[in-house]
Amino acid sequence: MIPLRDVIPSRTTPVVTVVLIVLNALAFAFQFSLDAQAGQAFATRYGLVPADFSWMTVATSMFLHGGLLHFGGNMLYLWIFGDNVEDRMGHGRFLAFYLLCGAAAALAQTAIEPGSTIPMIGASGAIAGVMGAYFVLYPHSRIVTLLPLFVFVQLIEVPAIFFLGIWFLMQFLNGVGSLATATPGAPAGGVAFWAHVAGFVAGVLTVFVFRRPERARVEWWNDLR
Repeated sequence: MIPLRDVIPSRTTPVVTVVLIVLNALAFAFQFSLDAQAGQAFATRYGLVPADFSWMTVATSMFLHGGLLHFGGNMLYLWIFGDNVEDRMGHGRFLAFYLLCGAAAALAQTAIEPGSTIPMIGASGAIAGVMGAYFVLYPHSRIVTLLPLFVFVQLIEVPAIFFLGIWFLMQFLNGVGSLATATPGAPAGGVAFWAHVAGFVAGVLTVFVFRRPERARVEWWNDLR
């Protein structure tokens, strides 16, 4: 299933979400301009290497990606879920929330694999936090999803709580599996599953700290219940 959009329009312009996407795009364009050797050196310098931990790279690693699919997938998810979460939190709170979830994800993966010398890069942990917040704030929303059926494709609406719940379960199960199969010092399959899990959990647990108090009114999307 490939998510395309949700069914809840944002009431405000998602300034921070757009800026984050632009910054990620600029960083990816710069990475893409480097040759293989320079690109690896750049990722090692600014990616998070658990065995050589640096607080600076906790932040910089969130804006680097390992390829077009990695970058494109992350930005798609950020665009789908970020605008509504930013709407409920406000711009400044949303930025702080995003960075906090990204840091929690990075620290969790470091704790799981402290000896790894492989640079950890990507916005996935922070975006997982945004998805966790969406899971709590918009449980009755639906996600318009592209469903490939052999040679055909179909658009379907999937309940957000189901889509995000399945996503989280898959990350958790893959994370458990990686503990049994990972080579010491390297993440299994190159995917930091525990960063995804930790980011999502951080989002669920802290969303109400960052959410703005809502005015006493009924949201139109309550009719989706």
